[in-house]
Amino acid sequence: MSVERTLKQFEDDRKEASQIAARMLLASAVTSPRVGGVGECTVHILDDECDIEDLCQAIEDMSKESKAWEFFARDAAMIRDADAVLVVTSLRSLTDPSDINCNLCGKLTCEYMKKEDKLPCEPGVAYTGPLCTFRAMNISYAIDGIVSMARNLGIDYGVYWSAGAAAMRMGVLPKATGFALAVAISVTEKSPFRDIPVRYGEINERTMNDRIIRRLWPQFRSIYS
Repeated sequence: MSVERTLKQFEDDRKEASQIAARMLLASAVTSPRVGGVGECTVHILDDECDIEDLCQAIEDMSKESKAWEFFARDAAMIRDADAVLVVTSLRSLTDPSDINCNLCGKLTCEYMKKEDKLPCEPGVAYTGPLCTFRAMNISYAIDGIVSMARNLGIDYGVYWSAGAAAMRMGVLPKATGFALAVAISVTEKSPFRDIPVRYGEINERTMNDRIIRRLWPQFRSIYS
């Protein structure tokens, strides 16, 4: 077997491992405990390079909307190195308060929160709250399920609210989603989510260039061979 074929086989196996792992992480998120045992979260997997690139570009666009969001550009650079991204949603936190008057949202009763005007969906707004905080916290259980399984499988991961907000902006999630977080995973020798330089978003253009070259190479090879 040639060196080229061996390396290609390794890359194919590595990608397949990340895809299998992503679905095992989804299973762990779905079966994680919920308050009341009611399913209020969904998990969506992005493991196509083009879909991940679209997400990263949406994150970068959001980084320009607010000075507080400038770090989004660094998140996008890290997520661009991911093999898959799992987006965890909270379906009922925006439209359906839990009706237990827990006061976590700052309102005396859930009826007051229902009457509160929602924020407009416009630049500078990540989540169009107010949200039912009690329901939104269910995401934490799903994220814990993902992180616990990732550690057991030896999968590198990073948790990003920037990617969750961007996925909502892109319209790839259910319309009733009020809150979303994302977990990026990687099966590589060095985790792209740890020990990152401060200017990582500026110095890591290599990944984007490499992905563009890999996508275009088969076309160039077919034209000029």
